[in-house]
Amino acid sequence: MPDLLDLKGRIALVTGAGQGVGRRVALHFAEHGAGAVVVNDFRLERAEKVAAEVEQAGAAALAVAGDVGDLESVTEVVRRAVERFGGIDILVNNAGNAGPSPTEAMTAPFWEQTPAEWHGYLGTNLYGVLNNAHAVLPGMIERRYGRIVTVISDAGRFGEAGRECYSAAKAGAAGFTRSLAASGGRYGITANCVSLAATRTPRTEAQLDGLRLEQVMKRYIVRRPGEPEDAANMVLMLASDAAAWVTGQTVPVNGGYSFAL
Repeated sequence: MPDLLDLKGRIALVTGAGQGVGRRVALHFAEHGAGAVVVNDFRLERAEKVAAEVEQAGAAALAVAGDVGDLESVTEVVRRAVERFGGIDILVNNAGNAGPSPTEAMTAPFWEQTPAEWHGYLGTNLYGVLNNAHAVLPGMIERRYGRIVTVISDAGRFGEAGRECYSAAKAGAAGFTRSLAASGGRYGITANCVSLAATRTPRTEAQLDGLRLEQVMKRYIVRRPGEPEDAANMVLMLASDAAAWVTGQTVPVNGGYSFAL
């Protein structure tokens, strides 16, 4: 019986892949037959480290620094990937949080912020998704094949106090993905979202320790934080032939923090 999770030599671009969920997605792809993984991060040294791990796992790799919130930067990342590997079959929009240059002011109550504080969240989590899709879609349309998987957050589905701009950006990315699925289907392109709740990454590690962890987990049916592997498992499935008839969906991977109809 064929392995439906085998990526069959496809070329993948994973944004924000220098650590956490993105790193694990890149390695999952390498371990499941990807021909190459383009490892994008705004810190080149992190991308290079993961690219070396991808090669050890059996796939070709290219480490490329770039800010997903900047269309010119994204276009250059995609240009280099196409030049090296011929095209991009799978796009994983994983880059998130507050962007490459977060400031203390971004943690202030929304009504005390200025638009300058909003832009970090919107640029990375919404415009980053638009920019990458804009850059890879012409090639996918030409080849009549594409898989686009965008990592969002339950903050965008459920809402979360104190994270208004982040929630808005993630909800916008989900809406964009649904529209993209509707317009891309005729070209053999699927587009889906994976929605995460509290997931252990280098950025969240300090927040998920001790009493804080116990308090947070009271809201979860599966009483543990998510691990990068949990997210990567679903991203892999949506990028593979196992999900060839799945598009326009937002799939929660959240330990039961919230439900979907």
